Amino acid sequence: MNLELNNTEITGKHTPDPLRFAFNKKKGPHAGGMAKPVPHEHTQSTLSTAYSAKGEKGPRCLYIHIPFCRVRCTYCNFFQYASSSQLIDRYFDALKKELLWKASLPWTQAYPFQAVYIGGGTPTDLTAKQIQQLGKMIHDHFPLTPDCEITLEGRINRFDDQKFESALAGGINRFSFGVQSFDSKVRRSAKRLNDGDEVLQRLQHFVSYDSAPIVIDLLYGLPHQTLDVWAEDLNLYLESGAHGVDLYQLIEMQNLPMERLVKQGKLPFPANTQVKAQMYKMGVEFMAQHHQRRLSVNHWSSDNRERSIYNSLAKTCAQVLPLGAGAGGTVNGISTMQYRDMDKYIEAGSNNQFAAAMAFFSAPNAALINGIKAAFDRGVLSATALPQGVFEQLRPLFDIWQRNGLVDVQQGYLSLTLAGQFWSVTLAQNLIWLMSNNLVSEHHVPDEQVVIHNNKTHTAA
Repeated sequence: MNLELNNTEITGKHTPDPLRFAFNKKKGPHAGGMAKPVPHEHTQSTLSTAYSAKGEKGPRCLYIHIPFCRVRCTYCNFFQYASSSQLIDRYFDALKKELLWKASLPWTQAYPFQAVYIGGGTPTDLTAKQIQQLGKMIHDHFPLTPDCEITLEGRINRFDDQKFESALAGGINRFSFGVQSFDSKVRRSAKRLNDGDEVLQRLQHFVSYDSAPIVIDLLYGLPHQTLDVWAEDLNLYLESGAHGVDLYQLIEMQNLPMERLVKQGKLPFPANTQVKAQMYKMGVEFMAQHHQRRLSVNHWSSDNRERSIYNSLAKTCAQVLPLGAGAGGTVNGISTMQYRDMDKYIEAGSNNQFAAAMAFFSAPNAALINGIKAAFDRGVLSATALPQGVFEQLRPLFDIWQRNGLVDVQQGYLSLTLAGQFWSVTLAQNLIWLMSNNLVSEHHVPDEQVVIHNNKTHTAA
């Protein structure tokens, strides 16, 4: 196995401060594997075959995409359509049609779903009636486990009590709000629509219902977000009473509104990698100090109500059924990204076709890739998660990672240090790349037939 041990992009740098300087920057939001594109002319027949077979029993999730936002945040690359009631109504009718069709297919009905995520975009821009109807349709038409986690993602903005109660009536049992920061100056510069004190009050109000877990996203590295502001964001998470929190770092702002505003001098530069590393350290230490239960390298819960099932499964080992314009998923070894263009999405549904803009055959080592992603998301890779003997084959790489302060290897386990946790996606991607290239070489797959396909976990914008 070619481990490329002289390549610091793979091994990281040997530095007294690996948290800040092991790599130049994060490679992306999530690790991905290598997949082979399905020829466009075979997309429909390939997907029809995939959905016609029951497939293997295993974790399954449902992802539903609502591609509307009232305003585009400066850091967001998911924005598709500005919210309008007429456009949302037209889209919702098409979404219901796709839901009923895909729910009836053999693959869908074969085994129950462990988690459902209604993401975007801003799903809370749906009307109260639509939110409740969508929840009921999920319950009525999909096989769900008795403890299935059904998450509605969104903003505090214009999410009133009627919408919240309608969601509960529709069977939504988890809510994820993209707070990003409680600081009003940071929020306004990022085009968030409510001041921080209002967000805090609304979160506390929803928590007081005691009806479902309320979790939030906090984003670190935003313009105007100093270390003191970040410290207060962490404190206000506790004050909100939320049942869980994700800490995400701001990644590259290339071609996003934030980049343009910075170049125009209308925003200060966001935090560099070294400052974001410090913010991550502050977050990890804060959560430990306040005895928050750690569920992954970037997610914590305040009690046992928050389980984060969708995030842990969809990023790793689950098959994901996609619904809606811009949704992505994998069914029976075929991964798809659906049309982002609403007209194309609606037209496909009208013609009783899959709304797939592109499709891929999963990598031949997909199970291995998923195992690596799951392990690095947890922060621990076991030798038993790899094929027999592979852990030892990788020891030269692991030893360098250990010398570089990124991991600790003991008794068949590779544990991520604090620095390794910060760089977990980069380490996972590097390991996946190395193992996939070796597998590709062994199977003599021409390079031009292989593409990197990063499955995207949608988080609140």
